[in-house]
Amino acid sequence: MIETTAALEDACRALAQSDFITIDTEFLRETTFWPQLCLIQMASPTVEVLVDPLAKGLDLSPFFALMADPKVIKVFHAARQDIEIIHHLGGLVPHPIFDTQVAAMVCGFGDSVSYDQLVQRISGAQIDKSSRFTDWSRRPLSDKQLEYAMADVTHLRDVYLSLKEQLEREGRASWLTEEMAILESPGTYDIHPDDAWLRLKSRLRKPQELAILKFVAAWREREARSRNVPRSRVLKDDAIYEIAQQQPKDTEALSRLRTVPKGWERSSSGTGVIEAVNAALALPKAEMPHAPKSSRSPEGTGAAVELLKVLLKLISDREGVAAKVIANTDDLEKIAAEGEMAEVAALHGWRRELFGDTALQLISGGVALRFVDRKVEAVTLTGDAD
Repeated sequence: MIETTAALEDACRALAQSDFITIDTEFLRETTFWPQLCLIQMASPTVEVLVDPLAKGLDLSPFFALMADPKVIKVFHAARQDIEIIHHLGGLVPHPIFDTQVAAMVCGFGDSVSYDQLVQRISGAQIDKSSRFTDWSRRPLSDKQLEYAMADVTHLRDVYLSLKEQLEREGRASWLTEEMAILESPGTYDIHPDDAWLRLKSRLRKPQELAILKFVAAWREREARSRNVPRSRVLKDDAIYEIAQQQPKDTEALSRLRTVPKGWERSSSGTGVIEAVNAALALPKAEMPHAPKSSRSPEGTGAAVELLKVLLKLISDREGVAAKVIANTDDLEKIAAEGEMAEVAALHGWRRELFGDTALQLISGGVALRFVDRKVEAVTLTGDAD
């Protein structure tokens, strides 16, 4: 277990000699807004280390420098949360990266395959999962916990090499590069408080209600970040919806709401919410947000979506690529309703080559589906079978 900056510098120097390293983190987030980093695991073909970020006086700068080293591929499984932590603490996004969960979907291992399933299928090894749900902030960590944590990166070496070889053999390495560009973009992790309302599932439609929803959600986001507590500890979603509908402009009106605890309206948080509501109501009508217009899908769209689902399964099975990584139901609905004008990932890059072009031909009548010899085929009506 590395607990000093000097030891971390030595380890990172040794790890940087490899073309790739595998990385995982253990963290807690139940009582905080930002994840509390509790352990870092890293391995190269010849080096295996555990780093204790909770060790007194430990400076993680050598670790962040390694994450930024363009000569070393950083291998994660389900990278988003690990990268979010690194981005928050180090102000950077690791580059270049390789996410084995995404690679596994491209290689036909199914939708969102778990790490232990992937390890078992590729190497045959069984991972002891009994330490998965544990308090990683407590010290000392047991030998069993440390063994579990190290296994998260040692087995990942074999998984990476196997998937990398398969991608290159099947000519799909560029497909993964497109996917990694999203994970490597700082914009994926820089969520502005003013955009927090977009994550809320609300049926509100009136501009004034949406303006209050936006302003109160932004206030909550800033409060949660500054106090480092979960959003729900500041204000629950149901309370935001009721505030947006009832539009309380003063303490008395706020106190009458069902979702607001008694006396909360007199707190600094209550004052902040009232200020957010009044600021939203003061917006000129032209500056208030509007709900997207609900457009009625053209007649026959539902049937077209069902055909597209069959085509998607046909192609995903044939090509050995998880259907989820090619397109989802929303994508199919947009393609059915808007055709070439649909702004979906399935009509760009490798997805278009694999599925999108055939999907457009299907809904325009250029391709038909037929059932022959107990299997579905896509047939080009003006030429050879697809």
